[in-house]
Amino acid sequence: MNAPKIKILLAEDDPNLGLLLEEYLQAKGYLVTLAVNGKEGFDMFCRENYDLCLLDVMMPLKDGFTLAKEIRVSNKQVPIVFLTAKSLKEDTIEGFNAGADDYITKPFSMEELLARIQAILRRSLKTLIMENSQTEFTFGKYSFNTEAQTLSDDKEVIKLTTKEAQLLRLLAINTNEILDRSFTLKTIWHDDNYFNSRSMDVYITKLRKYLKNDPRVEIANIHGKGFRLTINA
Repeated sequence: MNAPKIKILLAEDDPNLGLLLEEYLQAKGYLVTLAVNGKEGFDMFCRENYDLCLLDVMMPLKDGFTLAKEIRVSNKQVPIVFLTAKSLKEDTIEGFNAGADDYITKPFSMEELLARIQAILRRSLKTLIMENSQTEFTFGKYSFNTEAQTLSDDKEVIKLTTKEAQLLRLLAINTNEILDRSFTLKTIWHDDNYFNSRSMDVYITKLRKYLKNDPRVEIANIHGKGFRLTINA
């Protein structure tokens, strides 16, 4: 099973810039929906669930600030980034007051935009994980208790180390989705250096060993990205 792509709502009335951003982000692996004005952007947001919104400020029918405020009424968590030619401090403040998580001034490089998006998504994921209070997980024939740090099946109970439990918890929260390697290292080891990366690989190998008795449960390497705990029916 493939992990779902990150879904981005892009509201941009400049057709050339809109198409350029859409093609670039899709080439980077994101699923992008392009709206050409604020009204269309809000209609699209109401019909779909998005992981991030990129909103131009100056748009016909409904400006980006108004659109962001309307989005925030129904969704307090989705990250919002404004794309704007305005660079005055008052405009930036208005953007954040409207619910923005970031504010990028035109013209900008595609690399800068991508870096901002990745940073915001990492912060968003970390917030969701911190807010997730679930302590019991079930995958395949295994039961995982995060507080007791135990992994059990019908034959045995394995007492996990703290880092094993932390790593398995991140995987479990993101079951069937890609768990970003750098994010995981910074969350558990607080640094994504080479030595910590090798240490994490050792822990992944240990977790695979603990889960080997159920072929439906797999921790897959996603080349260049991270890991995915997959539960097959």
